[in-house]
Amino acid sequence: MSDAAALRPPWSVRAEPTGSPDAGALLREYYTEVADRYFALYEGRRSTPQEIEEGLAEYPSADLAPPHGVLLVARAGGVVAGCAGVRLLDACTAELKQMFVRGPWRGRGGAGRLLTAAESAAVRLGAERMRLDTRRDLVEAVGLYRRHGFAEIEPYHDDPYAEIFFEKPVGRRSAFG
Repeated sequence: MSDAAALRPPWSVRAEPTGSPDAGALLREYYTEVADRYFALYEGRRSTPQEIEEGLAEYPSADLAPPHGVLLVARAGGVVAGCAGVRLLDACTAELKQMFVRGPWRGRGGAGRLLTAAESAAVRLGAERMRLDTRRDLVEAVGLYRRHGFAEIEPYHDDPYAEIFFEKPVGRRSAFG
């Protein structure tokens, strides 16, 4: 087995309820990481437990559930390693939310697997395009989305933490015109 193959464990991605213990832990880790990076950049500190609780309440994940959404949990070699949420904004537009891979699993193919699975989930929900927002300081995310064919678009909402917006056609209609 090559060194590169050894670094890429077998990945599986499945839908899971947002209230499951694994999903809940991943969503909390996701929010803690993006909050910590924000506060480190703009205030030179980490987030507080109270700020994490407030953020989780402000950005709930209940809409990442059927029939208009899904939370995907990725496992690497059976170990919980990441998540991605998909929700419908309208009948033709899905939005990617809470895309996250735990630190030890980064660079091992999981983010691409999650993103591909999220696009497939959007198609199953009936979407023709997928949108997302992120911050410019999350350079790994920006690079991932660009590598996977997402193009920058004008803002589609006014969340103060969203700085860059992307869209990609998905589904049958996008492939045939």
